[in-house]
Amino acid sequence: MSVIEKMSSAALIELEDKYGAHNYHPLPVVLSRGEGVYVWDVEGKKYYDFLSAYSAVNQGHCHPRIVGAMVEQAQTLTLTSRAFYNDKLGLYEEYLTQYFGFDKVLPMNTGAEAVETALKICRKWAYEVKGIAQSQALIVVCEGNFHGRTTTIISFSNDENARKNFGPYTDGFIRIPYDSIEALEEVLQNHQNIAGFLVEPIQGEAGVYTPADDYMMRAKELCNQHNVLFIADEIQTGIARTGSLLAVCGNCSCEKQCERQATYATPDILILGKALSGGAYPVSAVLANNHIMNVIKPGQHGSTFGGNPVAAAVAMAALDVVSDEQLAQNARALGKLFRTKLNEYIQTSNIATLVRGRGLLNAIVINDTEDSETAWNICMALRDNGLLAKPTHGNIIRFAPPLVMNEEQLLDCVRIITETLKQFER
Repeated sequence: MSVIEKMSSAALIELEDKYGAHNYHPLPVVLSRGEGVYVWDVEGKKYYDFLSAYSAVNQGHCHPRIVGAMVEQAQTLTLTSRAFYNDKLGLYEEYLTQYFGFDKVLPMNTGAEAVETALKICRKWAYEVKGIAQSQALIVVCEGNFHGRTTTIISFSNDENARKNFGPYTDGFIRIPYDSIEALEEVLQNHQNIAGFLVEPIQGEAGVYTPADDYMMRAKELCNQHNVLFIADEIQTGIARTGSLLAVCGNCSCEKQCERQATYATPDILILGKALSGGAYPVSAVLANNHIMNVIKPGQHGSTFGGNPVAAAVAMAALDVVSDEQLAQNARALGKLFRTKLNEYIQTSNIATLVRGRGLLNAIVINDTEDSETAWNICMALRDNGLLAKPTHGNIIRFAPPLVMNEEQLLDCVRIITETLKQFER
């Protein structure tokens, strides 16, 4: 350990490059510690984290309540598999279903696993409840989607970087334009075998593409009319990130966190991950009511680690933090402030053309082509100035700080961002 601690950022990057698969292109900064909204590199430089591990660290780095729950459980019992009961899973399942207002939960580990789980549940429901002929069920998805990188998920992606040379692909999906009620209505009217509609309330990977305020509600209404399951992927947008417990709530105007934000467009199947554990442990979940979830019987789906005692303890602590520290309300207030301040700057900017988002999930569009390096270079300059962010889709920079950030810290970050952008003004 003493040898590793003395290694430089450059040396540690070289180790990853030599021994690790090149499946990521990280910003060249090597982090060794995190606390709240801050992270430190191995040389001791301090940064604001404005990515939050793609919204997994909503509760802030190393939140003491979450870490405490993890350590305490890890010292008692870590894993039994589902071959036996454990004394944490039932408590967690009760807690989670009541927290989000569903009858049942199927616990998994990663976001992609949860999406795959939701797809399987949807198809089984289609055959056993809706009465679609075997192997004929179709699921509607949106262009620009990002639900993970398993073989099935990339089969309905239009990101060629994720798809190319990984075929043959899985059939059974219809892709339509995002944020188009007309496209959804047309496909539902013209296809009798549709089982579900899988959608992100905000497309994060696509550049924080935020749909019309009534899109989720109208999509849910159409699904109800056609007996199609409305499947909300809230892996990145859920757990208070957008200013409400779930993003499908839309522009929630309530002053306190609702017990059931999803009443705006209640999903038939809800997919959660990332911040479900506060970034401390891989935890994901699929929630649905009995008439849907009860199609799953023993031996038909599972996971060795899904629902393990550590995951259960961590997730309950993480959700307690969201409620007790009013993180949804904080995200809502600070998000409005962030967009207001950035919009003031953009009025006179030649380098940034647009800021968009909801809560503390936001992005700025850089005035350059998607294949340019301008957004990357801006992120490098932000790093040098003490703030970490990453580009997406070439010319878009996503900003998603931990939700424990306060107003003073946010305004300091706005200062860093605007002063950095000024370096690139033409």
